[in-house]
Amino acid sequence: MIKDVRAALRECADESDAKLLQGFFKTAPGEYGEGDKFIGIRVPATRGVAGRFQNLDMSDTLVLLRSEIHEERLLALIILAQKYKKGAPGEKSDIYREYLANTQYINNWDLVDVSADRVVGAHLMEKPRDPLFGLARSVSLWERRIAIMSTFHFIRCGDFDDTLKIAGMLLADREDLIHKAVGWMLREVGKRDLNIEESFLRKHYRNMPRTMLRYAIEKFPETIRKQYLQGKI
Repeated sequence: MIKDVRAALRECADESDAKLLQGFFKTAPGEYGEGDKFIGIRVPATRGVAGRFQNLDMSDTLVLLRSEIHEERLLALIILAQKYKKGAPGEKSDIYREYLANTQYINNWDLVDVSADRVVGAHLMEKPRDPLFGLARSVSLWERRIAIMSTFHFIRCGDFDDTLKIAGMLLADREDLIHKAVGWMLREVGKRDLNIEESFLRKHYRNMPRTMLRYAIEKFPETIRKQYLQGKI
């Protein structure tokens, strides 16, 4: 079966897209995606292949997740998210456990963003969220991004507390990709309850990384955005 999956992916591959994607996902030496390999498959095509192979067994899915090819890892994570949504409780627990055991392969922002809330966030919705705070303290950029992005599931359910707690933990993070993710999640909180977002911002915005603040206030009226950016709130 895995041979069929790989063949289906390579039918969608394009060499010129591979070069573009390697630049877009910062794969050069010293960049966050250093050494990652692309074969040139756009996300809609990857999702199409995932739909065809959504019943791929767990062992083969994990082989793809551990692949050196970025698109194979992305495919595996899309399939895992689909499996989690439809799975029985025991299967959901297995997927969650394997996800956290393989975070070293979930090593770019698109891989995190397509899966963290659908697996980790969904699994912890009615459970203690301690694992997220452990991830937020990780030395791994990607585990810290998993921590904040997992809370997107909670946000969609109207539960904002842990998003704000983890955002507070990550205010001093040095990575731009964390600044963007935290700002994005704060913006999502604000879409549902602007008062809660603004209460957090008023407390922290002067010490918040500029990118994080810009993402958080992106949808604010222009006059209020300028006040935040000028430190006049």
